[in-house]
Amino acid sequence: MFLEVVKAEYVSGYRIKLWFNNQVTKVVDLQSSLHGRIFEPLNDIAKFKDFTVKFNTVEWKNGADFAPEYLYALPAII
Repeated sequence: MFLEVVKAEYVSGYRIKLWFNNQVTKVVDLQSSLHGRIFEPLNDIAKFKDFTVKFNTVEWKNGADFAPEYLYALPAII
């Protein structure tokens, strides 16, 4: 089975709650992942909050996204 993000919801700061197709749900903090030209605009919290689930992962309006496997591997925030 391919890993997919089926739902995502903004929590606070740079934290997003993710629901995966393998029944795992967790909150991840992406602040330390926002480096590089495509991700730097997302340091603006208003832009960061404006995402959708598209093509099995979280995607922002500027085209930035993370592989679902990357998101799954991040530690869960309690």
